[in-house]
Amino acid sequence: MLSTNQDAYFMPFTANRQFRKTPRMLVGADGMYYTDDAGNQVLDGCAGLWCVNAGHRPRRVVEALHKVVDTVDFVPNFQIGYPLAFEAASRVAALAPGDLNHVFFCNSGSEAGDTALKIALAYHRLRGEGSRTRLIGRERSYHGVGFGGMSVGGIGSNRKIYGPLLPGVDHLPHTHDLSRNAFSRGQPEFGAEYADALERIVALHDPSTIAAVIVEPMSGSTGVLVPPVGYLQRLREICTKYGILLIFDEVITGFGRLGGSCFAAESLGVIPDIITCAKGLTNGTVPMGAAILRDHVFEAFMQGPENGIDIPHGYTYSGHPLAVAACLATLDTYREENLFERAAEIAPYFEEAVHSLNGLPHVVDIRNIGLVAGVELEPRAVAPGTRAYDVFHRAFHEGLLLRYTGDIIALSPPLIITKSQIDETFEKLGKLIREVA
Repeated sequence: MLSTNQDAYFMPFTANRQFRKTPRMLVGADGMYYTDDAGNQVLDGCAGLWCVNAGHRPRRVVEALHKVVDTVDFVPNFQIGYPLAFEAASRVAALAPGDLNHVFFCNSGSEAGDTALKIALAYHRLRGEGSRTRLIGRERSYHGVGFGGMSVGGIGSNRKIYGPLLPGVDHLPHTHDLSRNAFSRGQPEFGAEYADALERIVALHDPSTIAAVIVEPMSGSTGVLVPPVGYLQRLREICTKYGILLIFDEVITGFGRLGGSCFAAESLGVIPDIITCAKGLTNGTVPMGAAILRDHVFEAFMQGPENGIDIPHGYTYSGHPLAVAACLATLDTYREENLFERAAEIAPYFEEAVHSLNGLPHVVDIRNIGLVAGVELEPRAVAPGTRAYDVFHRAFHEGLLLRYTGDIIALSPPLIITKSQIDETFEKLGKLIREVA
């Protein structure tokens, strides 16, 4: 039932006054569909908020949550252990490539980002390189809403209201290059040289001052910016050359989003020093995030007194029993339903469907990788951002949930999507693009 008073809830990342005039309410979900407050089905074209990779309310996850809440409500995780948290960490580490073998649990992608940045700073200090305090992010990147993540993040509209944020932060240029890469399929051909900007930042500040570089393998929140061929490899080479930690923010790309492998690091052939993840970690059912560390990063914290606290960092709800149960059941669902492999199999069909929109009015670019795509629209001269919003708003009332950022429509459906549901998605989206002037 629609609340008669919507003023009390200050909604995040929302035009609150605009929303209250034409609310969009969801009250149920199952499989590929939400149910709105009028009883209509809404096809989920963006996996909730990039997180419901296994579809809504998978049986295993629902059953696991019922079971654990009937057994234990909370276990303190400072100096006390919960057995399933150790199992969950082992399962997550087993899915990560290379020697990314150690998992620090938190409650969100934002917390995972700040955790990774703090670990990077502490790592260098523990190794006697305390001068390494500078953090490098990238333009048009998103690493959550903590002060660390916002500082290395590169979306101006998210930053400007809060002032200067953390000092000692630089940004690489983004890789979005419509002049050479418009309508790319998969990784664009041109742009590996954008990584060389890191060499210039190193020369400016001296490598002995730089702690870490953090990037999303694919930038999702800013409108699906796919890394050019060779770009991430070049970043890895430069970081290794100068002893800089490389952090991949895989909050969006983790857990099969790019198809085939669990993480983009494996799909794209680059091993970072730290991976952050969240969202698909629990299929969005219970808040949970994690930072996954390579052996050499973890071992730096194991050199002090045995009875000393290894890292003065953590959260009350790290490894919460409900989150751990959701994590384990979600990983079981991915494995038993072969969802990562399924995403890889259906990705070519998804690619053809999204690129069928090429040539429609106001479409200036389409880009995709795995089961994620961005459709960039020409902004209205007097009101940038409104064209994509109009498509998003009308789509909801026609039974399709999309994401929009600026004038870019983003799609990242659950990995269970069928070909007929892909057809439905792009038939509706194409119709709306034609209709919105």
